[in-house]
Amino acid sequence: MTPIMAALMLAAAGCGMTAAAAQAPLSPPDATWDASQLPETRGIVKQYTLTPRGDVDGLLLNDGTEVKLPPHLTAQVVFTIRPGDGVSVRGLRARALPLVDAASITNIATGKSVVDDGPPEGPGRRGADQTVSGRIATVLHGKRGEVNGAVLDDGTSLRLPPPEAERLADWLHPGQTISVRGDLQETALGKLVDVKAIGTSPDQMTEIDGPRPPRGPKGGPDRLGPPPPPPPRG
Repeated sequence: MTPIMAALMLAAAGCGMTAAAAQAPLSPPDATWDASQLPETRGIVKQYTLTPRGDVDGLLLNDGTEVKLPPHLTAQVVFTIRPGDGVSVRGLRARALPLVDAASITNIATGKSVVDDGPPEGPGRRGADQTVSGRIATVLHGKRGEVNGAVLDDGTSLRLPPPEAERLADWLHPGQTISVRGDLQETALGKLVDVKAIGTSPDQMTEIDGPRPPRGPKGGPDRLGPPPPPPPRG
């Protein structure tokens, strides 16, 4: 349970509950908390604050107020809020410091908001396991030139462990129509599928293994499994 959730529960207990509210069904465990119940702070953004890795972990307002945000919201924050924008922040305010632990932040001019619903890799926050089909527009590579994914015509990125991408090279070339199954994540920067299976259609797929050890020494046994039959050429 996050500090914000705990604070909301304590506040509700302290204020009491009506009989009707007491009989209302409990919210499901993954329900989104209503940030509008938290105190509001308004101001003009002076700059972002950054982690050692360069992720955004908060904002500084012109009046000196520090707004804390989790780094996993970096992409959403920079697309929604920029220095010079007027913002409305909902979150817990510190007693003795101009500090706000934000649950949501809204750009007053555009009305667009960023809400902290928890880390993307936490329980129930991982991308949904879905099947996506499309035509490969381009193949993606790592720093050493190894194939590690592809981009479909609609902009969806596909990621595979490089050894598996090598094993499935016949499936990964521009113009190839494929279907993949995996964890689908939709962010402000685009859609990404962490591929678990790949094939020519949703009902004909080859499972993808996790990262594999490298090939054995020259002349020795090959520790990579054999590739599947190549897809039919259209």
